[in-house]
Amino acid sequence: MSEGHHHQHHHDNQHHKENPASEIDYKKEEQNHKHKEHLGKLGAVAAGAFALHEKHKTKKDPEHAHSHKIKEQIAATVAVGAGGYAFHEHHKKKEAKKKCQEAHGK
Repeated sequence: MSEGHHHQHHHDNQHHKENPASEIDYKKEEQNHKHKEHLGKLGAVAAGAFALHEKHKTKKDPEHAHSHKIKEQIAATVAVGAGGYAFHEHHKKKEAKKKCQEAHGK
C-alpha cells in the first residue's frame, strides 16, 4: 500500500466514530491500559526467568561466572522495571475506569 493511499483513510472519519471528537472513549482507554499492564507483567516474568537462568549458569559455569552474574543483575533490574510499569498501567486503568463510570453517571 502506498504511503499516500494509507493516509487517505484517516482523513475520512465521518463514519469512524459515533462519539464527537471532543468526547474521550474511556472504555477503549481502559482496555489499552489493561493491555499494557499485561505486557508489563509478561516482561517482568520473562526477565525474572532469565535472571534465574543466569543465576543457575553462574553455578554451572564458574569460568564465566562474572559475566553470568552481571547478566543476572541486569535481568533482575529489568524485571523490577517491568513490574513497576505494570503497576503504573494498572493505576492508569483504574483511573480510566473511574472516569468512564463518572461519564456514564454511575
